[in-house]
Amino acid sequence: MDARALRNPYHDYDGNPACAQAFFDSHGRITAEFAQRLSSKISELLAVLENGLRRADPGDATVYTGWAGIALLYLHLHDVFKEESFLHKALDYVSRSLRCLTRRHDVTFLCGDAGPLAVAAVVYSRMQRAQEASDCISRLAQYHKVVVDGSSGLPDELLYGRVGYLYALVFVNQQLGADRIPGQFIQQISETVLASGELLSRKFRVQNQSPLMFEWYQEQYVGAAHGLAGIYYFLMQPGFVPAVEHVHRLVKPSVDHVCRLKLPSGNYPPCIGDERDLLVHWCHGSPGVIYMLLQAHKAFGVPQYLEEALQCGEVVWKWGLLKKGYGLCHGAAGNAYAFLALFRQTQDPKHLFRACMFADWCMNYGKHGCRTPDTPFSLFEGNMSKDQESAQYTSWGLEEETYCTGEETGHRPAGERVKIELICPGERPLGHQRHFGSRCSHKFQTEVSELLTC
Repeated sequence: MDARALRNPYHDYDGNPACAQAFFDSHGRITAEFAQRLSSKISELLAVLENGLRRADPGDATVYTGWAGIALLYLHLHDVFKEESFLHKALDYVSRSLRCLTRRHDVTFLCGDAGPLAVAAVVYSRMQRAQEASDCISRLAQYHKVVVDGSSGLPDELLYGRVGYLYALVFVNQQLGADRIPGQFIQQISETVLASGELLSRKFRVQNQSPLMFEWYQEQYVGAAHGLAGIYYFLMQPGFVPAVEHVHRLVKPSVDHVCRLKLPSGNYPPCIGDERDLLVHWCHGSPGVIYMLLQAHKAFGVPQYLEEALQCGEVVWKWGLLKKGYGLCHGAAGNAYAFLALFRQTQDPKHLFRACMFADWCMNYGKHGCRTPDTPFSLFEGNMSKDQESAQYTSWGLEEETYCTGEETGHRPAGERVKIELICPGERPLGHQRHFGSRCSHKFQTEVSELLTC
């Protein structure tokens, strides 16, 4: 981990509110001065972004590295700052995205056609273009049949699998109301994922250790992007699995199995069987596993899950400023979201302070000697990640819980509105290439140099 991280230059929170008074008050509200710094940096980076987008891939529709991700950024900025110009920018970019949908089997929010359709539905709705919003939702819903088909060969993970499509549906309901996508759609997908996990667990004969098991390209991933943590996070959401007994009998012991995979440092391996302690990213490692642990604490009320999440936070604080840069998937901005999640659940100002320190580090964009990603003007790899993160901090002082990771302990009925924080950012896969840092094989030949090097 030391070889891939930069030294954290900040003093940690010492329990004295005075050390945080430049960033937030005693109620956890961001100060006007810090909010202004964030807003100024957003404006500065947006100008850089718009200039850089002239060289962007015109055919990339995705949320992860393409036009839909830019649209999602501007949609979020509109939600925070209420400036109509941001909404018009979102419309411009999501329109570009809709013109270059792949119409292939990629049906997820981050890396497939479902993401652009979901973002477009929300943008059109915000602009009072109800028919176009409805058309996008109808097109999005058409993928449901293939997603719930257990024989379709579709994986279950977040970037390219069923859970990635599930999030697209959840995003629409989050933004537009719980009745836009029928609750049974979400439940049917969740049940299909459970059945897939049970089947693979029996195949590997690990039912006694983990009633569920998942793989992607013959690897049992652990983290949020392709792995167990990302899948279990969604299966523990209130009402997604209609039978609460299944959550307790199947999901809980499977979460416990992930906890047993923890490395001596407190970090988590990228894949089962790979004991190298290298990656502290949202996609692989503690920054993504945190969300599963926090949701398990909400769902089951077991204090140990919160303790495990807090240990993940220590890993992120020590090794989370990455040489890879600022991205959401494998960068400092994505890692900062882990602290925000911890703060929401614990209300301990230490975590908000740490998040602010990571934000301060990111505001010195380009001054740390980090690598330049292959897609530097994208939502999940580039400086747009910093804009998204800065807007998130700014919104802390403007609106309550812009993102909310769940409800009280227990499971709510389907159809009731549930806000979910996408444990997002994802990693661009590689076509049957080996990511030597994590022993993970990948799907399409893209962004090779970004992922194969530190």
